Amino acid sequence: MPSNLIQKTVYDEATQTLSIWFMPSGNRYDYQDVPPETYAGLRHAFSKGRYFNTFIRNRFRCRQHGAPWTEGLDL
Repeated sequence: MPSNLIQKTVYDEATQTLSIWFMPSGNRYDYQDVPPETYAGLRHAFSKGRYFNTFIRNRFRCRQHGAPWTEGLDL
C-alpha cells in the first residue's frame, strides 16, 4: 500500500543508516544504527507511516540530511 507519509527509503546495511524522504516536503532524514530487521519490518509493513511512528521515530539518532545528528528528532 502506498504511504501518505513516506516517499522513499534507502538502507545502507554496512553503516545501518536508514534514509527516509517524507511527503509532501521531500525532506530527507537519516536514522543511525537501525538494525536490518527494523528496516525489513518497514519494507513489509501494511502501513509504513504507522510502522515508522511505532518502531523508528524517536528511537534512533537522526538528522535532517546535511544537519547535525540529534537524539530522536521529533518530525
